[in-house]
Amino acid sequence: MTKILVVDDERNVHYSFRRVLGGSYELLSAYSGEEALQQIEDPALRLVLMDVRMPGKDGLATLQELKQRRPDLPVIIMTAFVSAETAIRATTFDAEDYLEKPLDIERLKRLISETLQHSSPAMTDGAALPDETAEAEALTTRGAALLGHSRAMQEVYKTIGKTAARDVTVLITGESGTGKELVARALKTYSQRDRGPFVALNCAAIPESLLESELFGHERGAFSGAAEARPGKFELAHTGTLFLDEIGDMPLVLQSKLLRVLQERELYRLGARAPRLVDVRIIAATNQALEELVTAGRFREDLYYRLNVVRIKLPPLRERGDDIVLLAKRFLQRQADAQGPRGFSEDACHALLDYAWPGNVRELENVIAQAVLRARGPVIRAGDLALHDSQLHSVARETAPTGPADASLDALFERHAGKVSAVAEQLLVSKALELTRHNQVQAARLLGISRNVLRERMKRYRLF
Repeated sequence: MTKILVVDDERNVHYSFRRVLGGSYELLSAYSGEEALQQIEDPALRLVLMDVRMPGKDGLATLQELKQRRPDLPVIIMTAFVSAETAIRATTFDAEDYLEKPLDIERLKRLISETLQHSSPAMTDGAALPDETAEAEALTTRGAALLGHSRAMQEVYKTIGKTAARDVTVLITGESGTGKELVARALKTYSQRDRGPFVALNCAAIPESLLESELFGHERGAFSGAAEARPGKFELAHTGTLFLDEIGDMPLVLQSKLLRVLQERELYRLGARAPRLVDVRIIAATNQALEELVTAGRFREDLYYRLNVVRIKLPPLRERGDDIVLLAKRFLQRQADAQGPRGFSEDACHALLDYAWPGNVRELENVIAQAVLRARGPVIRAGDLALHDSQLHSVARETAPTGPADASLDALFERHAGKVSAVAEQLLVSKALELTRHNQVQAARLLGISRNVLRERMKRYRLF
């Protein structure tokens, strides 16, 4: 009978496993990490099921040591407190998977069966919402938390854990405001370059004439105003990580130079005759469909394949369910003072869950900041939330069936010209970006404004 080691400090957990799995597997018991490490030398042991929170050596520390001694032995982590940090560290330490307590028995059985089937040939023989204390364990980077318990975010954490230690290029995709830079910082934190610098550059926020100098640096006298030599972002990120946000907006001529740096690991400053070696990990991000840009001839196909070695797709906030309230509580903790609101009413929670969140996590943070100022009691109520779903639905109804998007949005602007508030303007810009899948050229055309004006509005309303 296949041997499985159950590691948990609670005796009732062992009893439950014997009752559920005892007829199919030979179950061994360990009540601490130290005890588990004494039993893993059994060559017949095929799988370990291990809790995270235990006295003494915790599950993650035990996992790390176990994998050093038995790298071929699969481990499934169990925890009632799934956080981004726990999930990423477990995957980084090569856990097969992790399960939330209370356990879904059918999923547990299925995962055990799949793990045993896919284990090393050398070893083969023939959802309740987690407790809110997990919020305190969220991975925090530069003051902002990569937080969430939804299935979609758990998959993101797993990919981060599997990818972080591999020194490969990563492409992060997702709508504006979903937290792409937070994911990039998490990849850096759990990588072998964690002690190196993290340098970020938004390719859409810098004029094309300055972008090359920002990336590659320049020598003194390279152009008018270059009074002294200056390193670019690549050199500043040497031995660390360079995060290139909105990579889809990079001009084609610079795409060629970026490709050369990726291939040769060297660059030329503007005005330089000799190359400089650079040791940098590239993480790129975009809210555009790069495949479509390649087809349209606006993005180099060879660069696309260089960047798309590992892809992490971030879900929009509207698809993350209870994560919305979890994030709202985190933002409230950060915004509220001693006299401010300390929680949310039931109707406010329903309103948060019902809203479409076109601006994603960034919009949620802004809404909570405004609600803290509006609230007049100990809790934030639905009326305190500056949600404009009805206006969005109204815009959608007016624009959807009546004709081409250009004509309907132009007509909408004509009707409201001169009296559109800043809030309404933000909604219209957000809607245009949503309709065009964040293609800035098309969005500007829909809105009847130039691309430069659109970028200024996006910067003003933090829609990048």
